[in-house]
Amino acid sequence: MFRSSVDMVSGGLGSGNLEAWFQNLMLSAGGEKSGGEGAAMAGWKDLPMELLLRIISLLDDRTVIVVSGVCTGWRDALCFGLTNLSLSWCTNNMNSLVQSLAPKFTKLQVLTLRQDRPQLEDIAVEAVANYCHDLRDLDLSKSFRLTDCSLYALAHGCPRLTKLNISGCSAFSDSALAYLTSYCRNLKNLNLCGCVRAATDRALQAIAYNCIQLQTLNLGWCEDISDNGVTSLAAGCPDLRALDLCGCVLITVMEASSVFWFVCVDDQSLVTLGSSTRRCRRLIRTCWSITGALPSRFRRDQLLSTWGELLRTPVPDESVIALANGCPRLRSLGLYYCQNITDRAMYSLANSRVKSKRELRGPMQNSSDEKEGLMKLNISQCTALTPPAVQAVCDSFPALHTCPERHSLIISGCLNLTSVHCACALQAQRPSRVALYPHAY
Repeated sequence: MFRSSVDMVSGGLGSGNLEAWFQNLMLSAGGEKSGGEGAAMAGWKDLPMELLLRIISLLDDRTVIVVSGVCTGWRDALCFGLTNLSLSWCTNNMNSLVQSLAPKFTKLQVLTLRQDRPQLEDIAVEAVANYCHDLRDLDLSKSFRLTDCSLYALAHGCPRLTKLNISGCSAFSDSALAYLTSYCRNLKNLNLCGCVRAATDRALQAIAYNCIQLQTLNLGWCEDISDNGVTSLAAGCPDLRALDLCGCVLITVMEASSVFWFVCVDDQSLVTLGSSTRRCRRLIRTCWSITGALPSRFRRDQLLSTWGELLRTPVPDESVIALANGCPRLRSLGLYYCQNITDRAMYSLANSRVKSKRELRGPMQNSSDEKEGLMKLNISQCTALTPPAVQAVCDSFPALHTCPERHSLIISGCLNLTSVHCACALQAQRPSRVALYPHAY
């Protein structure tokens, strides 16, 4: 089977070519001896394993697979020494190639199986899980054919994963993802972009509970994510540093089930109309039965109308506020097309910076402001924001730039934010002002 895997990627590599290559190598090196005892290398088979692995590290992954089929010694060296492999170049037979290589390269720590067109099936991922138990970094992006079976297999076979990219794997479910996180608790980097079935509030709650070391999470275009899931992340993942919520249109839209409403019953009391739609209706009916409890302004029809309107009114920015308060190491935040974000979220970010600076103030603080706080913020298409609020964020985080050279505050599509500028813009204006008065001194 191993020979067949070599045949998949090579057009044949004879020993004669290797001999010629080795002779050229020795001539270019001046015929030097190798080893402390001065023993000469008679051929390429005499290469020390350390030198062989160093040479192979300079080759592309396709050639590495070809080289592994040259002889038993080279194959064994690769099997025990190869830790990083990418098969993204394979446009055909990737499924068979992975099944063939997984039993041989058992020491892999980084494996990239990204595809331009779907090839991988569950049987290939199961082979990886069965043999590559030291795997730390796995890229399965665009694997549209994979099902929950792959995540279950990885949960049991690769518990040391710290980085997982399953972006575009639209067939995975949130229950399978939650199961994976219960075993792979060392995850620090997780890409769920486009995983519309897997990335739900339920899955985020499991991630927050199991993966407290999480640092980077991509939830782009996961439209079922709401404030409940994001606030769970903020509470459970304090080391979160990069979060992409681009296209998560439900962010900051409050559901009817989370409404808390206060209705004036009389001059001396307030009745809280619960935390669920059913309870709200029950309490409203109770209020109607209270003799003299409802003033004229709260007639039955008006009360129903007001209550219904309130359930449609969003209480925005809860996710961003939770992140600002719970994730002090946040460095990158993507809010593209989160059009319910308001100034309240921006001021919360700005205030979190002031708070963190106060906590860090003291003799132990020796890092520059540029290395702390937000370094990238994408608020493109967040059209509800106003210039003063965004300017407050920009002023609070020196690493955010609007200048073309260091563009890290992205506000495309927000025509009303064109007046927002970073400190570089002010510094660029100062030399020009001095130039107008050359004889000032």
